[in-house]
Amino acid sequence: MKLLTFTVQPNIPTPLKPLEELAHNMWISWNFDAVSLFIRLDYDAWMQCNQNPARLLGMVSQERFEEMAKDDSFLSSLNTVYGKFQKYLNSDPWYKDPADHPAVTGSIDPAGGNSVIAYFSMEYGLDVSLPIYSGGLGMLSGDHLKSASDLGLPLVGVGLLYRQGYFKQYLNADGFQQESYPENDWYNMPVRQCKNKEGEPIKISLQMGEPTVTAQIWEVKIGRTSLLLLDTNIPENSEENRQITAALYGGNRETRIQQEILLGIGGIRALRALGYTPVVTHMNEGHSAFLCFERIREMVSEKRLTVTEAIQALWPTNIFTTHTPVPAGNERFGIDLMQKYFNSLTAGTNMSWEHFLALGREYPDDSQEPFCMTILALKLSAYSNGVSELHGDVSRKMWQAIWSGVPEQEIPITYITNGVHCRHWVSHDMIDLLDRYFGPRFSEDPIYLDIWNRMDRISDEELWRTHERRKERLVAFVRDRLRQQMEARGVTGSQLAHAGEVLSPYTLTVSFARRFATYKRATLLFRDSDRLKKLLTDPERPIQIIFAGKAHPHDMPGKNLIKDIVHFASQPDVRSKIVFLENYDITMAKYLVSGSDLWLNTPRRPLEASGTSGMKAAINGVLNCSVLDGWWAEAYRPEVGWAIGSGEEYEDEEIQDEIETKALFDLLERDIVPTYYERGQDSLPREWIHRMKSSMHFIGKSFSSHRMLKEYTDMFYRPALDNAASFSKDDYQKARVTAAYIDRLARSWPQVAISNVGAEGVTSPTLKVGDRLSISATLTLGELTPEDVAVELYFGTINNNGDFEGPERMQMTAVDAGQQNPGNSPYRYSLTVTCNSTGRQGYTVRVLPQHANLVHPFLPGFMKWGA
Repeated sequence: MKLLTFTVQPNIPTPLKPLEELAHNMWISWNFDAVSLFIRLDYDAWMQCNQNPARLLGMVSQERFEEMAKDDSFLSSLNTVYGKFQKYLNSDPWYKDPADHPAVTGSIDPAGGNSVIAYFSMEYGLDVSLPIYSGGLGMLSGDHLKSASDLGLPLVGVGLLYRQGYFKQYLNADGFQQESYPENDWYNMPVRQCKNKEGEPIKISLQMGEPTVTAQIWEVKIGRTSLLLLDTNIPENSEENRQITAALYGGNRETRIQQEILLGIGGIRALRALGYTPVVTHMNEGHSAFLCFERIREMVSEKRLTVTEAIQALWPTNIFTTHTPVPAGNERFGIDLMQKYFNSLTAGTNMSWEHFLALGREYPDDSQEPFCMTILALKLSAYSNGVSELHGDVSRKMWQAIWSGVPEQEIPITYITNGVHCRHWVSHDMIDLLDRYFGPRFSEDPIYLDIWNRMDRISDEELWRTHERRKERLVAFVRDRLRQQMEARGVTGSQLAHAGEVLSPYTLTVSFARRFATYKRATLLFRDSDRLKKLLTDPERPIQIIFAGKAHPHDMPGKNLIKDIVHFASQPDVRSKIVFLENYDITMAKYLVSGSDLWLNTPRRPLEASGTSGMKAAINGVLNCSVLDGWWAEAYRPEVGWAIGSGEEYEDEEIQDEIETKALFDLLERDIVPTYYERGQDSLPREWIHRMKSSMHFIGKSFSSHRMLKEYTDMFYRPALDNAASFSKDDYQKARVTAAYIDRLARSWPQVAISNVGAEGVTSPTLKVGDRLSISATLTLGELTPEDVAVELYFGTINNNGDFEGPERMQMTAVDAGQQNPGNSPYRYSLTVTCNSTGRQGYTVRVLPQHANLVHPFLPGFMKWGA
């Protein structure tokens, strides 16, 4: 049976037309006055449509539309909000210097086009109305795009349009997690199909093994920024290939590699199809790293570069952010799958099978090693980073084997700590208060983070009353959600009435909401159930706890943690004091991070890369109590919250859990609970409020996503845009020169050797401060010349393990080079240093690449040390 289809759109009266544009722009997600328009339009429909403004417009009756089109109050509010929206779109942004960056103007590409930074992520948490996210990675991606819009960056997001998104969670009668996968109706969501001038959907195609897969492109508007989403659920594809974009992180390993091919290679083609020129690419996690092959193919096929030249042209324009602090969490594919898709990935690149595999392996010659997407991204990106200071350290340690011989502290992976989009995550009640005291610059100049210095202008009374309102709303929300959960399980009568009695707006409220992975230790408090019950049921100073979060569908230990919490919460003496909320999403998160008193986080250090939920809580005045892991390791100070332990790491997990359980209870009993309940005659917890202000001030100023985007721009985006412009000049001459240098380096490196390292004239192993050492070494360079390499003295204090501690790097110079002709080595290098420190000192000599076109000299496989 052949169906003929068409699309029906709401018939919106002319005076209300701006509602349609607002409904299809995520700008409204951080502007509550815009959301209020849709609530006023039809409150019942707003609640039924899962707060989806695009869907709501299709649910409002024509009579209601006509009524509101004549309502002068509503029209006045609409015109005010729409004027604010237009002012935002047309305002002069922070990033406004395209003259300094030809890539931004489109002049970098000889064929023209709108040149952009292309940002790739597997998921995006923009709003509850667009369910294409699962957790922290998606939340970070969503805030990245919102902040890019605020700052006016020339950035476009790329992702996939999942027909089912991530699963919806519900619990059975025993408290065991179940999953459902409702279908998304994209024609009633804030996305729009990309169409050509003839009104036909714009599509791209790509090879995936034997079949050709076609994808249509959808667009989400986020203020000034666009997000492109690829969708294979179209008639041109087989039923199997229509399932590629069925579910986020769904299917088997083959589905996963197909999704990542579509995201990477298809994403680049989608940008091209819409007229964008992706001159810089930012891979948010390794899922999209196949995009590198598509960029190489374009260079080889269209610019007539060799594969080595293409890599050198693109390496300085690729940016990679890793989020995973454990090796097992990084995407790896077996060689059988890679062989099946090898031609699809590399067609048109002239890349050999061996070269291809080497790009995805720590040890290129290990034929048993699977292909790792993180390694591919690291090797083909000049700029790489972790997402907190601690995670940068962990990442350098994790991937040190890629850069054999490079000291851990010099591994070219830096860090940019995550941040959150404040106006999206701060509750509208608190935003109203901050706007009143911070002034218009708070909304109009988001990069001016010193605005948070004005927290002291807000009185304790006003801050606490605002927090109390948020807490009352949280309790009402929890009761309503719990009632819905119980009704769905068939609960009736007195048991159902219990939902209206849980929690109290006057009790210290602790929230734990995050993905239920075992390393996050959601049940740490349950290790001492008697002590926990004593806290929950204290007649004078009780606490109450809200839990929320999803376990991965295949994570049975994570599901069992949820079941344990539900069983504990069902005990009569605590069942009004502890609840588990199903189906954690953005809406629930907003209530929790704005209405709780304490945000609890108990990861097993150092397994949390960053975390952002605690930041969202902090900028709402919710205090953090956390293990010193991820972002909290650099954010913690006594005036903004509490630390569980002092940053220790343990080999024995049982001992760690026991120690940190006791530490957490000690904090609660001796400090947190007394501080919250210590009230003066005015019934205000002054010390608690002081900490709230300190937390909002420091976290708002230091952990904003605008700070994060500014760091990405200064450290990565501007240099990468400059590189794109520079390397494309003169028919990619820089790329050709650099590739020739790399080829020469690879041929000669086996012959490079360092010998005769020593200090002249030293007759005693004991020296004095101020003594000078003249250190020399002999180098064999093969075909290379002294201009091709950097020869460095590595000098400094030696610790008890025989390792350098904070060594100095000093460039040595060639003082005697024989005939000074390539191949006629050896060369003699020398440097004189002064002994400035006491204690055990040491030195050695190393050689590494040196070329003006390299972003950094730490190329995998190219470093040698003196014997």
